[in-house]
Amino acid sequence: MLRLAKWSAVLALVLGLLLAAGALFIARFDWNLARPWLNVTVSQATGRPFSVEGELSVRWQWPQQGPETGWRRWLPAPTVTARQLVLGDPLSAAPPLAPASAPAMVRVEQVRAHVALLPLLRRQILVRDLVLTRPELWLRRASDGRHNWSFALPPASDADAGWRVRLQTLVIGEGRLALEDALKDLHLQAQFDTLPPAPAGSPASAYGLAFRFSGRHVKAPLTGSGQAGHILSLGAARLRFPLLLQAQTGKLQLRAEGVLREPAALAGMDLRVALSGRSMADLFPLTGLVLPETPPFQTSGRLVGSLKPEQAVWDYRDFSGRVGDSDLHGNLTYTSRKPRPLLEGTMFSRRLRLADLGPLIGANSETARRAKVLPNDAFATARWKTMDLDLRFSGEQIVRDARLPLERLSVHARLEDAVLTLAPLRFGIASGQLDSELRLDARSQPLKSSLRGEVRALKLADLFPKVALMQKSFGQMDGALALQATGDSVARMLGSSTGEVKLYVRDGVLSKQLLDLAALNLGSVLVSRLFGTDREVKLRCAVADLPVRDGLVQIRNLKLSTDEALVDVTGTANLATEQLDLHIRPESLGLKLLSLRTPLYARGSFADPQVGLEKGPLLLRAGAAVALAALSPVAMAALPVTVPGAEDDAQCKPLLAAAKLRPSSAAGR
Repeated sequence: MLRLAKWSAVLALVLGLLLAAGALFIARFDWNLARPWLNVTVSQATGRPFSVEGELSVRWQWPQQGPETGWRRWLPAPTVTARQLVLGDPLSAAPPLAPASAPAMVRVEQVRAHVALLPLLRRQILVRDLVLTRPELWLRRASDGRHNWSFALPPASDADAGWRVRLQTLVIGEGRLALEDALKDLHLQAQFDTLPPAPAGSPASAYGLAFRFSGRHVKAPLTGSGQAGHILSLGAARLRFPLLLQAQTGKLQLRAEGVLREPAALAGMDLRVALSGRSMADLFPLTGLVLPETPPFQTSGRLVGSLKPEQAVWDYRDFSGRVGDSDLHGNLTYTSRKPRPLLEGTMFSRRLRLADLGPLIGANSETARRAKVLPNDAFATARWKTMDLDLRFSGEQIVRDARLPLERLSVHARLEDAVLTLAPLRFGIASGQLDSELRLDARSQPLKSSLRGEVRALKLADLFPKVALMQKSFGQMDGALALQATGDSVARMLGSSTGEVKLYVRDGVLSKQLLDLAALNLGSVLVSRLFGTDREVKLRCAVADLPVRDGLVQIRNLKLSTDEALVDVTGTANLATEQLDLHIRPESLGLKLLSLRTPLYARGSFADPQVGLEKGPLLLRAGAAVALAALSPVAMAALPVTVPGAEDDAQCKPLLAAAKLRPSSAAGR
């Protein structure tokens, strides 16, 4: 027993000396000698050049200052510190992905890791604390799609099998990220820091990282800030990663708050999103959504969907907001697909301000500066080939000028391969209805368009609801039109249009006072010249049959029938130059109206026409114009239209019959 105790003491002494020598060796070992081996090992594993350019050191802590208790606290714990770590782009990278002047992919000023020794016996590397000081990350993607953030790691060897790495705490201080994406023309610089832990006794925050960024997308400048979840949670199998984001580009502002589902797998998102900006068209550079020019807008709704490239489906659910002074509500779905993404959904407005639709048809101050009537701002069709859409919109109540009694609006808009179709495009107007179909083809320049429409049962008494005298008129208007045209604005389309327009008005009342109150200046002057300034005239029927060729409206048949006279109107209206040249020939049904014996003319611009008496040779010109109108062939209209019901009206039949007489007979009358 004495000998056994003696040898045990000797063995313990030897082991103690060996441990002490080992500890002394480790404590005083120059770890910088291990840098070449470490550099080669990491470079081979990642396929990228790696180096520790600064000092590599190990500091031992004993006893431990941490979560360990009991005897485990007395085990030594190393803290590894490495300075100036650099990881380059893939060794196979070539310009423009990694030009010679480009910085390395990763550069870290200092890495400090506190490692537990006991888990090594279970083939586990447990890093209790990892602190990255001033890490810098550069992500690059070339225009051909090559990028530097994919790692092709070699398969694990048998010796490495079973080893696991666990990281308990990660702290990032003064981090920086730069993204250069030539494929999307996106350039960003971001700064990020780990948020401090919540004070003792306070609930833990869902957010662990704060960030801010700036840069540009195409030509749009970007700035923003926000908070995100804890980085270490990204390794969880099922994760709802919280995100709070505020961003701005120009006058477009975004605020989003919610979660990203399994962001490492790009599984999806569930965010409350609020948007505001100068115009919805400004969303295109950032989102690729082809939306029209609008007044300033703001919306708020729930954005749910997938983030997978080429498989993204986003639902903007139950959103509401304003566009100009109009409210807007609905649901939209964006689907990423080939050859073009699709935006579809339904929207409605409970109170739609008509002026907010002005930018959609190119009506702005430029029209006023030209001193012309027809909107001339060009449609923005260059983006139509980048997206398809299928949208339904309805306006329940329309706020408008009292002179334009629109009551409701509904439209089904479809854009496919740069062809926009609005069918049906339906307005409620003056207790009647305007049904139309509009097709705009932007596959060639200039833009090709076609328009067909019908006006049904428009009540004259409701046409100007604020004019009390109009309540005496119980007539109604019916009509139809069909036009084909080319041009990139409303004015250019009408200036090149070919087709036909027909209108019928029955059982109305005319007077100068009424037309003055309705702001129909040309009509007011004509009525006062024909019938006097203080008389009301009952209108039996008015017929307008107007063929159009290359923007020139030829008055083929425009007649008014009253109790006292028949009035023939001939001439032209040039939609390209916005000029009138009309001749009005009254035929009295009695001898008491001397004012009906002299023809009139109406000439000049649409904005400021002039009315006068035809005299001398001009009277012959008026007669010639009537003959010319009678000679105009019906076949002039490329798209003949009919007005069911109105053409069989008893009051209008005589006027239509006169238009069908042979030219010589009609001219003689």
